[in-house]
Amino acid sequence: MDSLVISNIRQRPLRSAISVLGVALGVALVMLFTGLAHGMSDDLQRRLSNVRAEIIFTRHGSIQATSAAVNLSTKYVDLLKQIDGVESVSPVIRHFYQSGGLVGIDQVEAVDWDSFAKMNNIRLIEGRAPQAADEIVIDETKASRNHPLGSTLKLFSDKAYRVVGIYSPESGARAKLSLSVMQDILEAPGKCTYILIKCKNPNDQIAVAKRITEQLPGNKVQFTREFFPSIETSFPSLTIFMRVLVALAAVVSALVIMLAMHTTITERTREIGILKAMGASRRYIVSEIEREALVISALGLVAGFALSALAGFFIHKTSGLIFEFSGWWALTAAAIGLLGGALGAFYPAARAANLDPVNALAYE
Repeated sequence: MDSLVISNIRQRPLRSAISVLGVALGVALVMLFTGLAHGMSDDLQRRLSNVRAEIIFTRHGSIQATSAAVNLSTKYVDLLKQIDGVESVSPVIRHFYQSGGLVGIDQVEAVDWDSFAKMNNIRLIEGRAPQAADEIVIDETKASRNHPLGSTLKLFSDKAYRVVGIYSPESGARAKLSLSVMQDILEAPGKCTYILIKCKNPNDQIAVAKRITEQLPGNKVQFTREFFPSIETSFPSLTIFMRVLVALAAVVSALVIMLAMHTTITERTREIGILKAMGASRRYIVSEIEREALVISALGLVAGFALSALAGFFIHKTSGLIFEFSGWWALTAAAIGLLGGALGAFYPAARAANLDPVNALAYE
């Protein structure tokens, strides 16, 4: 590595550190947002994949990305059991509520535990099923976040519930109440959000869905594999926002490097004049400045990756959100940092290469 580049960086440690920090923030911004988005999406898909039912029976428009209605009568449970090809059914209430976490919203499910657990091959590894109005069961992941068996967990902002069971594997919402308890809370007796349907033969799910539609018209019959979309699918604008974020990070990196290099060149006008008087070519001057910018950008990349990893770890420990690095976005962030640094230094480098050596030597 060119010793002149390193000496220039060491000569101005504060400005170099600020430039490195500017690039690091742009890289960390991209990595944190994309990492959290992918982490949350993958975690959600992993939990929902443990729902073993093939069909979901609900009302049209009852479930949105962050809200759900409790408008389906549980009388359909007995009617669905009578349909040929249906092995078992289980009513579920999905309820979203404001939480104090980083996201600001969380969800809880209310189920008939015996039918739900049997259908989805869920077992209680500690404790028992919820029975009383203030009892709840949670999965192993939530229990590991300082919520052991017997502890209290606050839902719906301030209502305290006692953890009486811990189940595995994780499936759907991490916390589950008794169906009858949630019906009382929401003042919706005999109602649920949807009904899970497990077929006797999973290969016959299309035929079973057709029978359900014919015998119970006016409702929505959907396959489980289509019912739980990813976060990216639920929020189409998320992809656009991520692209805008990447572009913004590139602009920030370029501006930081441009400002740093412009100021550096102004301070080193006499040095550049000496180099040109000694025969240094324009290409040499440009290459020296570009190399210095790339070294600063590379240091910013390392600092940005370290900062995003530490921030992701802190977010996970404090809020439970999962942060996952993506190789593609890591390469994108690296390209942003290096390309932004190179482009940001180009104008100052070209300006320096065109300096008149006589005027540069006379610069004070």
